[in-house]
Amino acid sequence: MHLVTLNAAGHASPGVVAGNDILDLRAAAALLTAAKLVPPSMRGLLEGGDAALDLVRSLRDRAMNANGSLKEQLRACGALVPKKGAQLLAPLDPGMILSGGMNYHEHLKEMNSPIPEKPVAFVKSSAAVTGPGAPIVLPKSHPGMVDWEGEFSAVFGKPCFNVKAAEAIDYLAGYILINDVSARDWVAPIFAATGIMGPINAWEHNLLGKQFPTFCPIGPAIATRDEIPDPENVGITTTLNGKLMQSANTDDLVFSLRKLIGYYSQFYRFLPGDIITTGSPSGVGYGRNPKVFMKAGDTVEVKVEAIGALTNPIVAG
Repeated sequence: MHLVTLNAAGHASPGVVAGNDILDLRAAAALLTAAKLVPPSMRGLLEGGDAALDLVRSLRDRAMNANGSLKEQLRACGALVPKKGAQLLAPLDPGMILSGGMNYHEHLKEMNSPIPEKPVAFVKSSAAVTGPGAPIVLPKSHPGMVDWEGEFSAVFGKPCFNVKAAEAIDYLAGYILINDVSARDWVAPIFAATGIMGPINAWEHNLLGKQFPTFCPIGPAIATRDEIPDPENVGITTTLNGKLMQSANTDDLVFSLRKLIGYYSQFYRFLPGDIITTGSPSGVGYGRNPKVFMKAGDTVEVKVEAIGALTNPIVAG
């Protein structure tokens, strides 16, 4: 099942892909009584746990199997809209985005970085979130070294604290894509920093280059867990203007998704709607020779077949 958030007459409305259509769950309440029980936001839906997901699944199935009359009524009231051309927002407003880093063997090689002994992550500002099709805005202060990082990510569906890695997947609602857009102006100083505070300050400034508005596209949908039976064997690609830049599989991860959740849940209490990313594969612009960065007029796309394509244009600030 693929969950989305629609821009319905200027309002965010949770939806579910139903074949070649999307069922607007809020609008569907006019005809399908059970839809009145669906929470009005995606995060609220996820907080409802398996029962809420089962309800949405049953509504999706009813819409897909509806007879001609009901289907036409759903279309007429705006509850059933064609998937092609539907205006989607970010699937959810995450409470926290824990962004994994330094986690693909091949990416560490291209960045000339050692393999970490423990997982590495940082909190990415949820204020940077934008949706599929929305522009990534180059910051006026630092527009020249803006890079892509397509990342396979997971969405929590249950409160998760201090869980074992073997049980970690049970706490997920599903999977999503993130482009961890990064201004790379502060990468080189990391390797030149000396002393104790020098490397610490350099690393923090590097992370600040990931927090600009629109630097966290997410989407296009949340694919529920049944859509991806094995998160440790998922192919992911990133293209820039149609040219392949990243092509990897999660079997190249240093720390699997399970291990990331097991490690970080010792410290964080993840809540439904929170996101954890697995890090960027190789093929980033900074790791190329010569280096390649995004510029106004470009289009970047991150894709996993079982989730969809997260596409965003690049515009000047």
